[in-house]
Amino acid sequence: MFVRDIMTTKVVTVPSNTPVAEAGEVMRANKIERLPIVDEGKLVGIVTKDKLLQISPSPGVSLSIIELTYLLSKVKVSDIMEKSLVTAVPDMTVEKAVALAQEKKVGALPVMDGGKLVGIVTTNDFFYRILNPLLGIGEPGARIKVHGCTGVSDVLKVYEIISKHDVKLITMGYLPHPEHGIRDLTIHLDAADSEISKIVDELTQLDFLVEVRDR
Repeated sequence: MFVRDIMTTKVVTVPSNTPVAEAGEVMRANKIERLPIVDEGKLVGIVTKDKLLQISPSPGVSLSIIELTYLLSKVKVSDIMEKSLVTAVPDMTVEKAVALAQEKKVGALPVMDGGKLVGIVTTNDFFYRILNPLLGIGEPGARIKVHGCTGVSDVLKVYEIISKHDVKLITMGYLPHPEHGIRDLTIHLDAADSEISKIVDELTQLDFLVEVRDR
């Protein structure tokens, strides 16, 4: 999967001379936390919700609404925007984009194509469009963890048992165990409790350590 498959293409932007108060209203109205700054078609910066909160007066500051509005009208997004941008391209793989965002410690990657802003991908996109399907979040059924199932032959044994039953395989993959660090085979099945119990019993008979987890 590539960045172009999960990015938001209808990107909300403002020019760099926008007052921060107005930028805040734009972000609230569009329910976004990161606002790219574009001047004459060129991406020049990005402003985050956290940055806007940092420049807002603290509750202990005694200012009237008029004074506060006046002060915020004098501050432009160009004064607070992040100019050292970390960007992605549409044909970058999702794995590479996630690694880049983690390395640079950013929550969003503007997507550039030929010097033009064509989209934006955020941590929410990674969670909702990648992680959720991989983990089967929101899907019915049960999650089975098979400890010590590390080799191809072991995986085949598990799959053969599952295939004998009238169940729907939603996801299958390896996740590290929080205690010993060894990867366990994690299987998400959409099946009745009775079928899950039969599968667990058959796996246990093959000396696998099995547990059923809440999703």
